[in-house]
Amino acid sequence: MKFNTKTIHGGQIKEKAYGAVMPPIYQTSTYSQKSPGEHSGYEYSRTQNPTRHALERSIASLENAKYGLAFSSGLSAIDAVMKLFSPGDEIISTNDLYGGSYRLFNKIYAKFGLKFIFTDLRNLKQTDKLVTNKTKLIWVETPTNPMINIIDIKGLSKICKSNNLLLAVDNTFSTPYLQKPMDLGADIIMHSATKFLAGHSDVILGLLALSNDELAEKLYFIQNSSGAICGPMDSFLTLRGIKTLHVRMKRHCENAKVIATFLNNHNKVDKVYWPGFENHLNHDVAKSQMSDYGGMISFTLKGDFELVKKITSSFKIFTLAESLGGVESLVNHPATMTHASIPKEERDKIGIADNLIRLSVGIEDISDLVDDIKQAIN
Repeated sequence: MKFNTKTIHGGQIKEKAYGAVMPPIYQTSTYSQKSPGEHSGYEYSRTQNPTRHALERSIASLENAKYGLAFSSGLSAIDAVMKLFSPGDEIISTNDLYGGSYRLFNKIYAKFGLKFIFTDLRNLKQTDKLVTNKTKLIWVETPTNPMINIIDIKGLSKICKSNNLLLAVDNTFSTPYLQKPMDLGADIIMHSATKFLAGHSDVILGLLALSNDELAEKLYFIQNSSGAICGPMDSFLTLRGIKTLHVRMKRHCENAKVIATFLNNHNKVDKVYWPGFENHLNHDVAKSQMSDYGGMISFTLKGDFELVKKITSSFKIFTLAESLGGVESLVNHPATMTHASIPKEERDKIGIADNLIRLSVGIEDISDLVDDIKQAIN
């Protein structure tokens, strides 16, 4: 089954009761049993829910994985992965990381004895040198948030396999439409499905995909025991969004290419971060592991924070808001919004300056989007 067909049919089972084409929303907390312990496969919706299972089978299919798990948010999916480890274990992660992930690692799990080493994962030799006998996991975003850095998944997989480590990839920006980390050697794939997968800015949800039987059993146990599951309505909305993923992502990519080129030629713009440019660091890696370059762009202005505030507040079609990946275009100021939880000195090291702006390019008419950027900047 090809990908564009998988988005609609992948992992789905025909509904037997009435032949419903869409998976029903099983809005129930519990299920009747014929006799104690004898049931039809479902006992309690924290543990099992048919609508959630339909979504979990869908993400497994899209990521070429055996198993899928759905959670109440992307962060709760990451939280479940962190619970695989014990005090004293070390985790290597990219230094250009979503602020919520950084906060979870540094402010929550560091207190419980996990050690996090943040580094530029584009440098594979340096990453390999950081591995010790206590290292258990490498956690990577690619493209990264918000600097749109590209990291070599296959190269990291070789390091992990030679050192008996797990490799987890946050595939939120790319989605399986553009990039399939499992095929490149990842052990765990995470999505904030709130973003491109659901695609309509109307749900908060997280997903994991993996193929290792033992690891899946541990994560299903954590999912059930900790209880950070998503509800059936959110599962339904995300599954509905996935069915148009291939159509939406194509337009996101087309629009982003035009906007990145426009910004790159604008005299008030300093730098543009978009992996489709040949001079983008690791462009060749992006070209080899992605089928296109995505809908996310970051850029810096030739000006200070006051100019940034004025411009980001002047858009008429782009909405100034956190999050990304919806059908509508969004503009974000990472330093004061999505990455404010990262200390300023750390932000400065990786380029999250006060004049950095991040765009989530939607699927509106491209001429309207370019006109909106023109009037906002001018």
